[in-house]
Amino acid sequence: MYSYFSKVIAGCHLATKFITIYTSIMPKKNCVKLYGTDQYYHLYNRGGNRQDIFLEPEDYSYFLSLFKRLLTAGASFDSSGRQFPNYNEEVELVAFCLMPNHFHLLCYLKDTEGIVHLMRSMMTAYTMYFNKKYKHSGKLYEGTFLAARIDTDTYLWHVSRYIHLNPMDAMIDYENYNYSSILYFKGDKHAKWLHEDRLIETQKDRDEYIKFVADFKTVRQEMKYLKNVLASLS
Repeated sequence: MYSYFSKVIAGCHLATKFITIYTSIMPKKNCVKLYGTDQYYHLYNRGGNRQDIFLEPEDYSYFLSLFKRLLTAGASFDSSGRQFPNYNEEVELVAFCLMPNHFHLLCYLKDTEGIVHLMRSMMTAYTMYFNKKYKHSGKLYEGTFLAARIDTDTYLWHVSRYIHLNPMDAMIDYENYNYSSILYFKGDKHAKWLHEDRLIETQKDRDEYIKFVADFKTVRQEMKYLKNVLASLS
């Protein structure tokens, strides 16, 4: 028993280290809005007053359709024949997770204005959709999106893992979550507008990446178990 708890405690120390990394790379309100090319950025936004911005499966699907419209190579048009903007040559989406009241995106920037163009188009289009569907008025989001530059491969991998494990905070199985990019990383889904290979090819293959994500899931579970055991002994 002592040996087991020693391993759990060691795992908790490791988890604390990872959490410190996650905290340091989460977008802050004072993050710089001057973007550099050939760099990765973690983007984040949530609903005003922390309200839900995705109420039904159709809402998630519409948000994902905006990625297809704005990031797939080639022109696309609306029902009136007007061409939608396209930012495929400016920015690439590498990973994402949509939760009921917020979303995380991991992007690779190819043009300095790419993130601004993408986020402005996506957030405006989704707000119009949401307001019309739910007869909502006023702002939908808490504010403008937040962004943090990722300057090392280590941070890049930890940020992507943090994004993919987000559903666990809502007691949802992250491995089969339909509204994150984890299924694309596993090879179960494919999309021309998602460039998960850009991250995988930096260090590992797909199987190694999935194991990398799962490793921290185990540590989180052990932390919760240890907390419950210690509480029962007090």
